[in-house]
Amino acid sequence: MSGNGNNKVHKKVKVAIAGVGNCASALLQGISFYGNSYNSGQEKGSIGDTPEGLIAYTLGDIRPGDIEFVAAFDVVESKVGYDLTDAIFAKPNNTIKIADVPSTGIKVQKAKVLDGVGRRLNERVKISDSPPVDVSKVLKESGAEILVNYLPVGSREATRYYVEQCLEAGVSFINAIPVFIASTPKWQKAFSDKNLLCAGDDVMSQLGATVLHKTLVKLFVDRGVKVDETYQLNVGGDMDFYNMLDEERLEDKRISKTSAVAAMAPYEIPMRIGPSDFVGFLANDKVCYIQMRGKYFGRVPVEVDVKLKVVDAYNSAGVMIDAIRGTKIAIDRGVVGQLDSVSAYCFKHPPVQKPYLEAKTSFMEFVEGKIER
Repeated sequence: MSGNGNNKVHKKVKVAIAGVGNCASALLQGISFYGNSYNSGQEKGSIGDTPEGLIAYTLGDIRPGDIEFVAAFDVVESKVGYDLTDAIFAKPNNTIKIADVPSTGIKVQKAKVLDGVGRRLNERVKISDSPPVDVSKVLKESGAEILVNYLPVGSREATRYYVEQCLEAGVSFINAIPVFIASTPKWQKAFSDKNLLCAGDDVMSQLGATVLHKTLVKLFVDRGVKVDETYQLNVGGDMDFYNMLDEERLEDKRISKTSAVAAMAPYEIPMRIGPSDFVGFLANDKVCYIQMRGKYFGRVPVEVDVKLKVVDAYNSAGVMIDAIRGTKIAIDRGVVGQLDSVSAYCFKHPPVQKPYLEAKTSFMEFVEGKIER
């Protein structure tokens, strides 16, 4: 399913976005960056090699540039009413720029605020005075096939509102944040009953804290090293981290990250995992510290300390491109309900947890039609 696909008819994917923050910015810029042709730079004129951050350049006859944005929703004054192309660069967004993004012609529309803006975030942004639109109606009129949920962490009520709007409008749902939708039987059934799909929950970065931590724990276990305890601390300087200074908004985030790591061991490990603080001058950089302590042969102690620094928004943009394309493949095949393989590869809290390599294999087997979901 990978390759240049130059002689094939490529499928378009119509996508709506809820939450036009740094992650949305990285997604749109990444799609513009890779477009509909890719030169790896390894050989002059070479097209179709797998670029950094994607499972394949062409996936199920879908290239990154085949993703088309048809609707966008936010509540912040600096974004509502503006073209999506301009809104992704509006403050408080602060990720780096890697590409110019052509005008989409799509205006960001005001949705209900609900719990989408927490106490801390409300200190830094001004809510638009525009009246909220009928999200279900906009989704129907836009022709959206998939809505990507990029709301701030802790937006439980707002996420469920978008889920209900998708169910009403006949739109499948990809949940990039730690509110449990795709991994909850109630919502799995709701999407299945409407012949729709859901994938999630909580996007897992290409090389982020969770996938690195999962891999280290799995390595310890596979090599016969007993993990005695471990922690993961994360700091950053964007509005995501500022929002997460509201400790009450972090419960699902801690559960999502912790469960992903804990699933890699057949025994319980004392651990503490989650966002730790906001450091404004880091901007969209995220710094992660992981420590692991254990014992190997003869109960001799071993200790590992890791520091990881990334530009946070781009770390998940390629994963989201794969998730969108995997979901479109499933839509075209008539699959309904939760997407197990796509979710296990792309998200921290999927319906079924798997080690990274096993999850990647399942994802590709699904794309190739070897497994149902």
